[in-house]
Amino acid sequence: MSGPSLMDSLFQHTLEDLIKGLRQQLIGEQAFISKALEEIRKEIKSTDLSTKSTALLKLSYLSSLHFNDMSFATFHALEVLSSPRFSHKKIAYHAISLSFHDSTPVLLLITNHLRKDLTSTNEFEVSLSLQCLFRIANVDLARDLTPEIFTLLSSNKLYVRKKAVAVVLRVFEKYPESVRVCFKRLVENLENSDPQILSAVIGVFCELACKDPRSYLPLAPEFYKILVDSKNNWVLIKVLKIFAKLASLEPRLAKRVVEPICDHMRRTGAKSLVFECVRTVVTSLSENDSAVRLAVGKVREFLVDEDPNLKYLGLKVLLILAPRHLWAVSENKEVVIKSLSDADPNIKIESLRLLMAMVSEQNVAEISRVLVNYALKSDPEFCNEILGSILSTCSRNVYEIIVDFDWYVSLLGEMSRIPHCQKGEEIENQLIDIGMRVKDVRPELVRVSRNLLIDPALLGNSFLHRVLSAAAWVSGEYVEFSRNPLELMEALLQPRTSLLPPSIRAIYIYSAFKVLVFCLHTYLIQRGSTASSTFPDNLPSGISASVSNESFDDLSVENGADATVTHGPSITTESIVNLLNLVELALGPLLGSHHDVEVQERARNVLGFVDLTKLELLNSSVQEEKDSDRKGVEASKTIELMHHAFSKELGPVSLSAQVKVCLPDGLMLKENLGDLKTICGDIELPSSNSFSFGSPYEEKDGISFSNLQIKEDSEQSNESTSLLAEHRKRHGLYYLPLGKSEMISIDYPPANDPTLQGNINDNADLVKLTEESLVKKKPNHAKPRPVVVKLDEVDEKPVAMKKPESKDDSLSGAVRDVLFGSEDIVPTSSQSNLSDKPSSQTKGKEKQHTDSHVQSKENLVNDGNPSSRRRKHRSHGKERRHRSPRKKNAEEREDTGQREKEKSSHRHGMHKSRQRVEEPLNVSGQTPVIPDLLL
Repeated sequence: MSGPSLMDSLFQHTLEDLIKGLRQQLIGEQAFISKALEEIRKEIKSTDLSTKSTALLKLSYLSSLHFNDMSFATFHALEVLSSPRFSHKKIAYHAISLSFHDSTPVLLLITNHLRKDLTSTNEFEVSLSLQCLFRIANVDLARDLTPEIFTLLSSNKLYVRKKAVAVVLRVFEKYPESVRVCFKRLVENLENSDPQILSAVIGVFCELACKDPRSYLPLAPEFYKILVDSKNNWVLIKVLKIFAKLASLEPRLAKRVVEPICDHMRRTGAKSLVFECVRTVVTSLSENDSAVRLAVGKVREFLVDEDPNLKYLGLKVLLILAPRHLWAVSENKEVVIKSLSDADPNIKIESLRLLMAMVSEQNVAEISRVLVNYALKSDPEFCNEILGSILSTCSRNVYEIIVDFDWYVSLLGEMSRIPHCQKGEEIENQLIDIGMRVKDVRPELVRVSRNLLIDPALLGNSFLHRVLSAAAWVSGEYVEFSRNPLELMEALLQPRTSLLPPSIRAIYIYSAFKVLVFCLHTYLIQRGSTASSTFPDNLPSGISASVSNESFDDLSVENGADATVTHGPSITTESIVNLLNLVELALGPLLGSHHDVEVQERARNVLGFVDLTKLELLNSSVQEEKDSDRKGVEASKTIELMHHAFSKELGPVSLSAQVKVCLPDGLMLKENLGDLKTICGDIELPSSNSFSFGSPYEEKDGISFSNLQIKEDSEQSNESTSLLAEHRKRHGLYYLPLGKSEMISIDYPPANDPTLQGNINDNADLVKLTEESLVKKKPNHAKPRPVVVKLDEVDEKPVAMKKPESKDDSLSGAVRDVLFGSEDIVPTSSQSNLSDKPSSQTKGKEKQHTDSHVQSKENLVNDGNPSSRRRKHRSHGKERRHRSPRKKNAEEREDTGQREKEKSSHRHGMHKSRQRVEEPLNVSGQTPVIPDLLL
């Protein structure tokens, strides 16, 4: 397609026309943008640079505001960049900064353009090229343009030099070897008197020190001089950030800088500088009591200030001080508690965090109770922040601050009933976790779960479904602690459970199964039909007859001497009949109508168990004991077996449990299982007509399932079991070995019921509680703390994770080679003034470094310009031809000796650098680099 004509160029739409058209929106925004992009695609192919630059400018505008792709214009941007006009270069550099990235195909073509503009006499062109280089620099650009950046670091134009200093940071990150070239000159700029250049240099060192502060310890004298002499608040803030990193590595340095920092805190009126001084003191100089007290006084001024930003910063600093200096929180406790009712949500959250940092075993119950009252009166967002803070604090390190677990379980139940509560998942996890870890709390846990299950209003709150799931599981797993199991069955099978998600409703059904088995087993115990003489011979060896000899009334257990947990009335035949009818009525309709397979399967299991035991159990109960037939005994055996299966106690599982499982010999988990179908090809699968999801719940002669159906199911089950056993025998490679588990006794006393306390004044009580929490007391508990089951060290989440290795190892290594090497230490005026060495040695070193600077600069220039290197070689050859033979031989011998010295010194230097790299970095060994006068 040919480019636009001359007339099109004359009547080209400018950027102003584009903006006006967008604001008018006569044809719609998207339609206008599409039309404008079509015009830009035509105009940008023009040979006229003015037309091309205008199109590029419009495209940059659309890309910035509407994120239109401009990758098609990358080469055209380079064409505009070649224009000698400054206005065209400005448009081109802006477009390149927006569109170029590491994978741009034409990125390498910009190298010569940048090199040309970096050496330009126009400081504004140099500035544009530096800004563009900072945006798009990659490894190749940083390596090729390092000599030009090195030259600009000593430019006479301050406007250019400060931008070159800023670009050095990007160049160092992309090409760490450039440190060996530019780092000395960057350090020299620390002595510059211009505040803009000094600010840029300090900003670069602040960013570098944040990544690896240890490498910049030798520059502490220069930073100290700036800290004392500078009057620029921005520079001082950056220097304080650097010293906050360095002081933790060198204790002597911390003692030296504490006085200047305190002087700045006393004298300055800038709040930003005061805050940076305070943060430096509390993070890195907290061992100095006088400095900490001065910082706390400044924090007090922040807290009482009307500016919410300063109040927020004051709370942040107090949160840092709380672990080591709790007295600082005590002096400002009224302000902290008052901040809980602040209008700013950030201030409320910080005050909440500060309050939770003071929680201990002695005050956790009272503070949690007051915070729950705050949650009831707060907005939904802050309400859930409060609840989340209570949950995370109380569960920290496996509930180490919880002594009364009965109280905590009751608190979890109260928190779940708060209208704005959205912490259902956390409450669910803690209810189940506490039930498995703390045996003594299970009676109270069942009571709290029962109160949640019987409330039908909670079923409509989607945020509480997870809590109800935990309550249902707890009620079924620990049903032996329930006062009224029949009431639990009614709660688990109530009609409003249809509002629950299928996954949670399946848990309800399975918990109802456990409660049903428990009730039937208790009923058989009361009838005396499970005596030891009626036990089958083929029961597993782990079943104990002592469990069967207990009566339902004897299941009450005492907790100390204060309270006794007793169950409800005895289970009669009528209650059993009503219970079975309730199960059939509630679960029968689910078999064919419910869409979830899990719900259908669990409902079918429960109804199958009911149909298996109902007829024999009720028929045998009508007859007298001496006339009980074999069917009644079989029903008792089935119930006893199911009760034994459900009585297995579940414990907490370690996070590393899967790792500890040993692989069976010969099991290849990484093998391809594509041949599994071939291996199992000779195994006949059960016919499809043996499975039916239709509703088999049809009454026939008062029986839910006929004897014929039960017989067929039994035969199919036996056949499937035999096939599985045969397959395991033939292909044991694909099976894990079977293991036997031991029975765990669940004979333990219940916990006390929690005592309710009256309402309190929130602010007054929190002030009182914080005062009491700051006084160390011996724990005085009404009862001993129950045993909390702990696993291995994986159970406790690590507080501070080990930092991964930095990606800037090569950059840090290059900086250490420059600073810690004796031949590379940069002489500056501050080092000369603070050093104890004679002035003659200093001058000699300065001369040596100056010569090395000149030599390195010449090498860089020669490397970048091969033609100049050849001209120098030819001129050197002409001089040699004009010399006399005697003089020539003498000079050759001298040159040979000089080269041998250089080679030996080079080998020695390489050996030293290799030795420095191989040896680990030792801080104490490197501290003499910092003059003793400073430290």
